[in-house]
Amino acid sequence: MLYNTLRQYEYLIAVAELGSLTDAARRLNVSQPSLSVAITQIEERLGTRLFLRRKGAPVEITPQGHRILARVRDLLDLARGIEAFSDQPAPFVVGCFEDLAPLKLAQALETLRLAFPSCTFEGTEGRFSDLAAGLEEGRIDLVISYDVGFAGRFERRVLKTVLPVAFLAPDHPLAQQAMVTLEDLAAHPLIFFSEELSEGFMTALFKGLRLSPTVGHKVRSLEMMRSLAAHGAGVGISYSCPPSDICYDGRPLVTVPISTQGAATEIALIWSRLREVDAQFERFIAALGEALA
Repeated sequence: MLYNTLRQYEYLIAVAELGSLTDAARRLNVSQPSLSVAITQIEERLGTRLFLRRKGAPVEITPQGHRILARVRDLLDLARGIEAFSDQPAPFVVGCFEDLAPLKLAQALETLRLAFPSCTFEGTEGRFSDLAAGLEEGRIDLVISYDVGFAGRFERRVLKTVLPVAFLAPDHPLAQQAMVTLEDLAAHPLIFFSEELSEGFMTALFKGLRLSPTVGHKVRSLEMMRSLAAHGAGVGISYSCPPSDICYDGRPLVTVPISTQGAATEIALIWSRLREVDAQFERFIAALGEALA
């Protein structure tokens, strides 16, 4: 339990700086007897003498008093910093799902900076769980993401609906088809993302069709998925679809849409339901909704 208040700690600093209870009381706009009693109470609670007070002589600070007063100054500086922080406009932080970020985040930041030149914007990338935690903890203001793992405690504005795609090696038996289904893919080794939310979402799709696919690899990044697929290690499944048909190491890759009904998901602007939505926030959403749709 904290027994001393920030106001009482301000009493200590005033006495230390002015060397006089009378002058400190005048600065603090309290009576000198009240200040004297408060100092005595603080010393009793701390269990040490901070000042030597003698009638007709300046107040002196004890060695232990100097050590404690140094920490009190740090505490008051921290408290002032908290109050100053609440008065300063913080940058508006846009989060984006990692696989979408190269396609959407730079465009989103450019849109906001051009439309609202007096505001400051920052961008950050993350997986579904990172972004959800960032929204809840106030580190991120708005997220651009597939709507996976944001149920219940978030608001959203849908930008578009997208189908998943399959990444295959050019010589894969399904590579020449215009469309494939999850039923087609379940017969082949698959490559999933290792993130719990992403893997769980994809597993649920197959489970809903009463399919039990074999997962050959789990990866953290989209390009690792594409590279493994290009080398024939399995079929990658993702909602992100880079425009290139070449993976990082130069191997060719085939991308085929998945047409299974119910497999589509949404790209959305997502924010915390507990966030205060003001007129400016609504303008940000409107600008991004128009630019990214």
